[in-house]
Amino acid sequence: MSTQTPLAVSPTEAKRLTPAMSLRFASVLTFLHCIGHTIGGVVGVDAPAGTAEGAVVEVMKSKHFEVMGASRSYWDFFFGFGLIITVTLLIQSVLFWQLAGLAKIDAARIRPIIAGFFFANIAYGILAWRFFFAPPLIGSVLTAIALGLAYLKARLRPVV
Repeated sequence: MSTQTPLAVSPTEAKRLTPAMSLRFASVLTFLHCIGHTIGGVVGVDAPAGTAEGAVVEVMKSKHFEVMGASRSYWDFFFGFGLIITVTLLIQSVLFWQLAGLAKIDAARIRPIIAGFFFANIAYGILAWRFFFAPPLIGSVLTAIALGLAYLKARLRPVV
């Protein structure tokens, strides 16, 4: 019987974790974040009428102002930025999946791209911690960990 804990990774198992696998994991995490954001942050964002939250939403929708020649409300900006985040998360998920394919060919060459997304996800996590709540923070941190592992493994894996 092994004395290893179930979460321990043997040196043999650690060698099997490839940059491509880490990038695929980051892709799935980002896609789940996209779905969660879309459901909770875009589709289900209207607050019930008669509540304090509902009153805030109504004011955001009803007060319009001119911005660069267009009449907009705070709600337009709020909802529009929510949709932008959804699209950004979706594209990021697709890019991670595509980078995983490239990592199988020449992982070392995509390290700068992985590093950029790693630091972006650290920043997303900090912003989520400061302005939002646990789910986006956890998603960003887990994605950053997956990207960090992909970055490290890309350096260690020889180019074939």
